Amino acid sequence: MDARVVAGVETSAPLDPPEPGVRIRLLGPLTVSRKGESLTLPASRKARALLAYLALAPRPVSRGHLCELLWDGPHDPRGELRWCLSKIRGVIDDTARHRVIAHDDAISLDLTDCAVDAIEVARAMQTGVALLSATRARALVASVAGDFLDGLDVERSANFTGWLVAQRRQFRSAHAALLEHLSTTLPDAQALPYIDTWLQLAPFDMQAHRRLLRVLAGLGRINDGERHLACTIAQFDAEGLSAARLPRDWQEARAQAFTAPAAGSAPSFSPDPLRPSEADRGRALAATRRASVAMMPLHDLSADAAAGRHGMADALAHDVITRLAKLRSLFVIAQGTVQALHQRHIGAEQAGRMLDVDYVISGTLRRDGARLTVSVELVETRTARIVWTEVFAQTLDDVFQVLDEIGNRIVACVASEIEMVERNRAILKPPNSLDAWEAHHRGLWHMYRFNPADNERARHFFALAVRLDPSFARAYAGLSFTHFQNAFQGWAEREPDMDQAMEAARQSLLADERDPAASWAMGRALWLRGRHDEAVTELQRSIELSPNFAQGHYSLAFVQAQAGDAQAAIASSDHSRMLSPFDPLLFGMLGARAIALVRLGQFDTAADWAVKAAGRPNAHPHIFGIAAYSLALAGRLDEARTHAQAICRLHPAYRLADFLAAFRLDADGAARFRKGAERIGMA
Repeated sequence: MDARVVAGVETSAPLDPPEPGVRIRLLGPLTVSRKGESLTLPASRKARALLAYLALAPRPVSRGHLCELLWDGPHDPRGELRWCLSKIRGVIDDTARHRVIAHDDAISLDLTDCAVDAIEVARAMQTGVALLSATRARALVASVAGDFLDGLDVERSANFTGWLVAQRRQFRSAHAALLEHLSTTLPDAQALPYIDTWLQLAPFDMQAHRRLLRVLAGLGRINDGERHLACTIAQFDAEGLSAARLPRDWQEARAQAFTAPAAGSAPSFSPDPLRPSEADRGRALAATRRASVAMMPLHDLSADAAAGRHGMADALAHDVITRLAKLRSLFVIAQGTVQALHQRHIGAEQAGRMLDVDYVISGTLRRDGARLTVSVELVETRTARIVWTEVFAQTLDDVFQVLDEIGNRIVACVASEIEMVERNRAILKPPNSLDAWEAHHRGLWHMYRFNPADNERARHFFALAVRLDPSFARAYAGLSFTHFQNAFQGWAEREPDMDQAMEAARQSLLADERDPAASWAMGRALWLRGRHDEAVTELQRSIELSPNFAQGHYSLAFVQAQAGDAQAAIASSDHSRMLSPFDPLLFGMLGARAIALVRLGQFDTAADWAVKAAGRPNAHPHIFGIAAYSLALAGRLDEARTHAQAICRLHPAYRLADFLAAFRLDADGAARFRKGAERIGMA
């Protein structure tokens, strides 16, 4: 059963329709009104549950699915479904419009002229709560009259109950995110009521307590702050939770409140209360800040899960936690902690707030005979925004192999999606406000543009990151890559940048020799120096340190494709694409495969892969060179000349000599690419 029907809502209802035909309130007790007058709802709980489910469904739902949702083996479930639909029609249909749509076997509601509060909130979350105006956020908060479908529970309907619980958790989290947004954007006095509501909703959310203490300090209510601090510590202790950081936060809030305002003025309002002080700034610079993530235990929906027959859900969650930790780029909450929260029936969103992490991974696992289905989603804790979701379905030919493959894909996708979110967030911040973590991700944003100007900006931000935190291995690795690019692309004099690529890689290893990115940087730097075997060894080490490090697999393919084992290069390229199918370096993964195929004499296949590489939006001239020469070798001269023209547009003076100077091809490979260049006059 889909636990997040609302997540796919697109155009079911306008955001703020003028005089809607019908208003449906789902956040609180279910109500339906027309022109301000409440309509009488069916007495049947299942009819009301069906109305709510269809109101949120992003697409038509089959009758069979609805029968499984609400009826547990009645004599005539389809007959009961027809009866419920007739009752719903009596509520929301009118003479001018039929809103219950039955098309063949599918049922849907036409709500294009209606307003549904839950849909409006869900859209705001997906658009981004940070983009909401205070007026809009206040309106959304005011629309929340209680829990989702408050009081509407349906007995002996396990599937509906599972959906209802998931929706309640999601909308409680969305409500908390809206309250947090208002509490951090409004002036202190106006924010206080929203913080109080936030704490009622999420009493163990450390950020809510931290924000309240800052507001109380800013308003000069020191005694109230002291009392709240003492009560909070006692409350956390009673639940076996730690509030050890809170006294320090309170002291810093008091210090800021007393030192920030000018004499005789009111306390100043900070638009970023989570890191406004120099003391907070110092902590951020003292140690590498990493994005934090909690992988919650997967809910096992298999028929034999209650008997503990196989334990695959726990095994997969443990595997994902272990692999994420090996990446070294994320702070990962230990399994024991998340398991303890899970056993207390604390949902993923609430757990994320209690643990004060940036992201939460949750999902379900279902084994049905030889079929395994795993549904996973990644949520940004503070905004309740679903960053990524996927369903993995495979046949259990080999249980361990299937779990390994699914675990690999979850880890790679989660790491990639978090990096993208962090990059996009960093690019929006003023450069002089960045900490080491943000400067590193700002550098990544520019690095993946693959042009001289952006590469220089990337170098600047990586250098800033290592100045702010000299122990930040990944920032050194990024710095090494910018020098690698200068040498490989011919954007600068090669020798100095080759030396600097090597030195930055060495610094990365000194900072953290167990970070796979450090070995990755060293492997590429060694390759630049023509030390093929050492480069392969270092890149293999990056994969040993973290089998899910997609760029390690790609770089191994890149090196092996040119002068090593071409078949191994193809395997590494395929594996890197499986791990990270939307990687910014996807053009390189495809290009490495094409080079290996040229060396194997499979010119037509090589040309197909090279064309795919050149079709990527950030492909550089060398990638177009691979495509042009491969196409020429395959006898596809018109296509080859088209790609040659693309090279000229990017780099008018580009010739085969530039291509051969960049790559470290063996003699046979160089001869083949030379032959391709000769066929289109680029030799």
